[in-house]
Amino acid sequence: MPSDLDRQIEQLYRCEPVSEEDVKRLCIKAREILIEEANVQVVDSPVTICGDIHGQFWDMMELFKVGGSCPETNYLFMGDFRRTFLLLLALKVRFPERITLIRGNHESRQITQVYGFYDECQRKYGSSNVWRWCCEVFDYLALGAIVDGRPNLQGIDQIRAIDRKQEVPHDGPMCDLLWSDPDDITGWGLSPRGAGFLFGADITKIFAHNNAIDLIARAHQLAMEGYKLMFDKTIVTVWSAPNYCYRCGNVASILELDDNLGQEYKVFAHAPSDVRSIPAKRPPADYFL
Repeated sequence: MPSDLDRQIEQLYRCEPVSEEDVKRLCIKAREILIEEANVQVVDSPVTICGDIHGQFWDMMELFKVGGSCPETNYLFMGDFRRTFLLLLALKVRFPERITLIRGNHESRQITQVYGFYDECQRKYGSSNVWRWCCEVFDYLALGAIVDGRPNLQGIDQIRAIDRKQEVPHDGPMCDLLWSDPDDITGWGLSPRGAGFLFGADITKIFAHNNAIDLIARAHQLAMEGYKLMFDKTIVTVWSAPNYCYRCGNVASILELDDNLGQEYKVFAHAPSDVRSIPAKRPPADYFL
């Protein structure tokens, strides 16, 4: 007989809202699970790594068609969830060992008020309670993950030492981790986003070498081909929101790592127009372009 949580997951898969009280209980349970996770969570292979979703719910359904359903597939989502967050959170509570959620720059109170999540919660529930509970969960999300490895070196330890249970600050290590981008420069540079920094191939290769990391996977930037490898394949941007903002014409991808950490990028297009509900237009997030 299905549990209440299973019924809620079925509702959320249909893009139907669950009750405010159910969201409150879900968020409380999620915090109990997430507080036990490390800042840098260890994830076992095989695992499928997903980049930005940006609230494109029906395109996430296409992602599950390509990558497989949870819990059959072990997933790692790298933030920027928006209207997909409650479904992913319910899956986290139901299958805590089969889905890992890490915090992106959109998992903050300030950004969610600019790019629609706050407004959607107000529209669906008539109050800001659901938004507030979700923001409290954001503060408990891990800041990164290591697949099949337990490095104990200076770079990773600095991430482990961050007090993550807070709103994303305007500067400092946590802000830099969530906002910085690779670029074709040497060393460090100022970021046009106004937060974080740009970093070059030399910085990336030193960090990967010092921490025994074969590949750094990150999201946070639009990749027209679904993913973008840089710096002799030491870092990859994985982008999982096809036709970003319903206007960019890009494809999306997920990265599958097998038991031996073999890499396979699976590219997919947006959901058919007859099943999509396109939200009212908001100011486009040009800093992702």
